[in-house]
Amino acid sequence: MAFSVLKYARNATASALLLLTLGTAFAGLFDDEEARRAILDLRQRIDTLRQESEQKLAEESRRATEEAAQLRRSLADLQNQLEASRAEIAKLRGQDEQMARDLSEIQRKQKDAGQTLEDRLRKLEPTRVTADGREFLAEPAEKRDFEAALAIFRKGEFSAAQAAFVDFVNRYGQSGYRPSALFWLGNAQYATKDYKEAQANFRMLVQQAPDHIRVPEALLAIANCQLEMKDTKAARKTLEELVSGHPGTEAAAAGKDRLARFK
Repeated sequence: MAFSVLKYARNATASALLLLTLGTAFAGLFDDEEARRAILDLRQRIDTLRQESEQKLAEESRRATEEAAQLRRSLADLQNQLEASRAEIAKLRGQDEQMARDLSEIQRKQKDAGQTLEDRLRKLEPTRVTADGREFLAEPAEKRDFEAALAIFRKGEFSAAQAAFVDFVNRYGQSGYRPSALFWLGNAQYATKDYKEAQANFRMLVQQAPDHIRVPEALLAIANCQLEMKDTKAARKTLEELVSGHPGTEAAAAGKDRLARFK
């Protein structure tokens, strides 16, 4: 736009100069009055052309300035829009990254929770155990309580062991540990000289689990309780039951020796 204005101005000036030159050349052909009028007329035309050129130049310059200003404003608006877009993109990217981190954290917590639940369930699930030659399923708490009561007995704390085994038998009535618990409960009661209760628990073991490995020892222990209570007849009968029913066992051999002493 500025280039076209300058070009127009140069063309107008050149035309004026040409007219001035021609006017001067022809001045000699007319008289002085006509020459002055021609010169004045030429000057007026030149002034008119110059004014028109200046006006057009000013108008074009003003228009160019306004267009340049409008262009700058448009560029500024575009720059602001670009900056806003960049900021929004950065915000969205940050939100995406935060969401990704949040999702990762949620997945980690879910995994940890699942592992924790699995560990808890595993702790609650029955496991296969062996006690006195018998294999069976037992809950973790059941196994823990039996072993705790047995540990008390082995420390020689017979009253405490008696209480622990009574609690175990009452709480775990169907436990695979029950025959063993009755056996050790009877021994704890025997150690505290509670022969009547000891005999009852040994007999319960024999009746409820006749094929248990502890039955021969339980029969021998029943005979001992009967002897402590001065019931020799019952003791002899129990020893005979032991010898005939469980030959070849250490308890039967001990029972046979005691029967021999009765004679």
